[in-house]
Amino acid sequence: MSDHSFELKGSLFPLSVLYCQDLSAAAVKAQLQQKLAQAPAFFYRAPVVINVESVTQAPDFEAITEVFKELDLVLVGVCGASAELKKLAQAAGLAALQLSKSKTPAKETKEIEAKTEIVAAPVMETKVVEQNIRSGQQIYAKGADLVIRGTVGAGAEVIADGNIHIYGTLRGKAIAGAAGDSQKRVFCHKLEAELISIAGSYWLSDSLQGEYWGKSACIGLQDDKLVLADLL
Repeated sequence: MSDHSFELKGSLFPLSVLYCQDLSAAAVKAQLQQKLAQAPAFFYRAPVVINVESVTQAPDFEAITEVFKELDLVLVGVCGASAELKKLAQAAGLAALQLSKSKTPAKETKEIEAKTEIVAAPVMETKVVEQNIRSGQQIYAKGADLVIRGTVGAGAEVIADGNIHIYGTLRGKAIAGAAGDSQKRVFCHKLEAELISIAGSYWLSDSLQGEYWGKSACIGLQDDKLVLADLL
C-alpha cells in the first residue's frame, strides 16, 4: 500500500534574478545594499537566483552565499551556468536552474472586501510626478504616497511606502507599502505590469494576466494574498 502522507511534486514559484557583471563578494554586497535601502520590506528574506551567463571569471560562491545571509536574502542557486560554473555552484550547495519561459495560468481574482472597522490611519505626504517613467528609471516616495500622472514604462520601477496611484498605463514594476504596511494599495488606469508588490507580497506579469489585464484596477492585500478589484 502506497503512503500518501509524503509526496514530492513539481511547482513554480516567482524568483528574483540578479544580473551583475562583477560577481566579487564586495561588489555584490555593495549593489545589494543599495537596492535593499530602497525597499527593505519587499526584499526581506526574498529568494534570489544569480544569472551567471555573462560571467567570465569563476565567482566565489561560498563568499557570495555569506553575503546573502548577512543581508537577510536567500540565495537559491544560479542560472545560465556553463558546465564548470554549474559544478562550482553545486559544490557550494547551490542549485543550477533554467529559467522557464512558459506562462502559468492567471490566478483567480476576487474583490477586496470592505473593512467593517474604521481605523484612523496616519496622514502621509504625497509625492506627485508629472511625467512618464521610462525604462531604467526608478521613483521612490519615502514615507509618502506616490502619484504618477503618466505611464510607467516596461523596465521602470515605482516604489512608495504608501499607496501608488498611476493615471496611465502600468507596464513596469509597482511596489507599494515598501516599509511593510499591508494596508497600502496600487491603483492604475491600465494594468499591464511586470510586477506588483504590496508589503513584500508580489505577483509577476503571468499571474496578473486575468480579468483585469489591460483594464483599470485596484490591487491590495487580503489574508496575505494579493487581490484585484475594480478601480471604481
